[in-house]
Amino acid sequence: MNKIANKYIHLLDWVLIIILAIIWGSSFILIKKGLDTYTPLQVGTIRMSFAFLTMLGFSVRNLGLIKARRWVYIIIIGLIGNLIPAYLFSLAETQIESSLAGILNALTPIFTFIIATMFFSHKMKLVQVGGLLLAFSGAIGLSFIGKDGGLGAMNIYTWLVVIATLMYAISLNIVKKKFPDVGAIELTSLAMFAIGPPAMLILFSTDFVSRVGSGKPAIESLLYLAVLGIIGTAFALTLYNKLIKISTTIFASSVTYLIPFVAVLWGIVDGERLYPLHFAGMFITIAGIYIVSRSK
Repeated sequence: MNKIANKYIHLLDWVLIIILAIIWGSSFILIKKGLDTYTPLQVGTIRMSFAFLTMLGFSVRNLGLIKARRWVYIIIIGLIGNLIPAYLFSLAETQIESSLAGILNALTPIFTFIIATMFFSHKMKLVQVGGLLLAFSGAIGLSFIGKDGGLGAMNIYTWLVVIATLMYAISLNIVKKKFPDVGAIELTSLAMFAIGPPAMLILFSTDFVSRVGSGKPAIESLLYLAVLGIIGTAFALTLYNKLIKISTTIFASSVTYLIPFVAVLWGIVDGERLYPLHFAGMFITIAGIYIVSRSK
């Protein structure tokens, strides 16, 4: 019976990974579509506002679930695992292709491993150090690829994505270590509750209302961001927190193996141009991540 249960859990791990890869791999093109009308700050806060409103019923029901002293971790998860990265990705995509943002997002497992090693007593082997160096060399190489496909000056906007992935990794480890007793939906709803009201205040302090009323393109962009907030954030984060709880942080963050491929496909469909050096950088980065996460 235990073998059957374990087989079911293992299968569920992979089902969740694939669903999340499709959802999150599509998020970069949705951000790009939102930027057609709205500023990066507005795109990030619209996304979080929709996620907050989607989860509000769960949030109110679960407010008494967490003791006061643990709310600081909920706020941290909300900020560095959601709100700030949402803004960083939006700002980055004003200067880089959505597909490149998806490729760089694959660094999340690397930072997950580094944080786990530094603060949560994981041990690092020599082969994993090699994997880290390989992954970072791929990411650095990607940051030097110009719009013509050749090597040029470093694009600092790529490093906004790198910073966002570092924040994701810190948040992921906090979820695993500090909230093993809290369900996925409950944790996601409370994190959204912590950042939703501030996000909406920031949003309505901008010219958001006038932009919404500017015409059909603005409504279309808002719909893309609604999908991003409701499906790509609220629903996907619930699945992700569930995955973290039934597997490991490294396996959960390995969803980013597949995210770049989905992001690249969307980019190609939307007419983005990727060159051989982009694919070389993606291969090197993912190879490094594989070495780190698969070395026992």
